[in-house]
Amino acid sequence: MSDDHDELAAQRRKNLKLIHFSKDDQSLIESDKPKETFSDVGGLEDVKKKIRMNFILPLQQPELFAAYGKEAGGSLLLFGPPGCGKTFLARAVAGEIDANFMHIELQAILSIYTGQSENNLHDIFEKARENKPCVIFIDELDAMGGSRHQMRQHHDRMLVNQLLLELDGLQAENDNVFVIGATNTPWYLDSALRRPGRFNHLVFVPPPEEAERQTILGLKIAGKPTQSLNLSRIAAETKFFSGADLEQLVSDAVEFAMERTFETGEIQPITHDDLKKALKSRKATTLEWFSTAKNYATFSDINQDYQIVLDFVKKHGVK
Repeated sequence: MSDDHDELAAQRRKNLKLIHFSKDDQSLIESDKPKETFSDVGGLEDVKKKIRMNFILPLQQPELFAAYGKEAGGSLLLFGPPGCGKTFLARAVAGEIDANFMHIELQAILSIYTGQSENNLHDIFEKARENKPCVIFIDELDAMGGSRHQMRQHHDRMLVNQLLLELDGLQAENDNVFVIGATNTPWYLDSALRRPGRFNHLVFVPPPEEAERQTILGLKIAGKPTQSLNLSRIAAETKFFSGADLEQLVSDAVEFAMERTFETGEIQPITHDDLKKALKSRKATTLEWFSTAKNYATFSDINQDYQIVLDFVKKHGVK
């Protein structure tokens, strides 16, 4: 029995290590207090405005919102195409409210032992409560909080139940602990997660606009040898590219310049032609996401939660 207990304890320590803190080490939590704020988030003005109104201002001015019968609370759910900066945005939210930040992924929770995954999740929320104010960021929320009706394994359903309990606990007995979830496929989430007091603030994070794409390209290529670049033109030709797509585009261009460097034996700059060549073999990965999201929003969105996606598609001519 003692061996089993030791093995369980070791597994728990291993899982907790994945989220970069231990029960006896407060400094690691405090060191991940984001310096990023909304001023570091290029563009996304509508997104930031919605987050301020629904999430940040109620925390900063509760009396004003109480006059209108609105309370601070609930949690944010960021959704949109992959690679569009949901994690960075979540860190900026934590920076705006000067909170600690805990980034959680599914592998930090899962255990091969029955009931241990739920315990790990509870431990994480308890740690956040000990380090208030704290933002818990759950990446790929659909992997942890998918629909229980479609789950075959009992332990998967129990993990969703535990997440619901923790979210309800936040509303009932905690303050200054906030939860932000991110997902590419919010329509696969368990419906109970969308009830008031849980993930009731749904925020669409779209691909970067043209000016934002130029900024991203400039950041990704900064510090590298370049020559005759026209980033504004590249930005104009990368419509619907995500931040991750743009990073890969620059990476491809870098490889072309490095190939010439090895051939000539001298450092060769990245040129506009390198970026154009890279662009020929790349397409926006967000287009596949929009195709799926558009179909769901058109035919299955009873509450019109994803009307904003249809509005974006119509405004920007996504095909």
